[in-house]
Amino acid sequence: MALPSTYADRNCSLARALEIVGERWTLLIVRDAFFGISRFGDFATQLGIPRAVLTNRLKFLVAEDVLSHVDGEYHLTAKGLQLWPVLRAMMAWGDAHYSPTGAKRTFRHEADGGVLDPHNQCAVCGGVVPIAQTTVEPGPGFAAANTNPDPVSALLNTPRRLLEPLS
Repeated sequence: MALPSTYADRNCSLARALEIVGERWTLLIVRDAFFGISRFGDFATQLGIPRAVLTNRLKFLVAEDVLSHVDGEYHLTAKGLQLWPVLRAMMAWGDAHYSPTGAKRTFRHEADGGVLDPHNQCAVCGGVVPIAQTTVEPGPGFAAANTNPDPVSALLNTPRRLLEPLS
């Protein structure tokens, strides 16, 4: 028996969440918003996503209040910011099972430089670090050969604070 195309009538929180974030490109768009991408063209460049698909996904995420769209830029809403633990856990899982050279990105506590575990706990101070105090940098599994010379990738591949807009 085939799965239904929607789960809106199901009494399952996971199924309902997948209705919002389960589409192929959605979590990559949200991830890039955490990394500071806010403009349509920068999402398109970084992800290599067809523009029509990107348009539809961004409209959907705005309609679902995951992103806001103001003055041509997309930003995570309070609802969107709550996806950070999910993304962080999935990145750690992917690094553990599919990255033989190590984590692609390292997350640090901006205040003391401590490396953060998958739960955002700092190895130096022991505290759970908020997103706004988290920096990201290329990790040990980051391969220079995989970098893209475009300006968006160049900015994303330098140490930076999460949520800080690309400049």
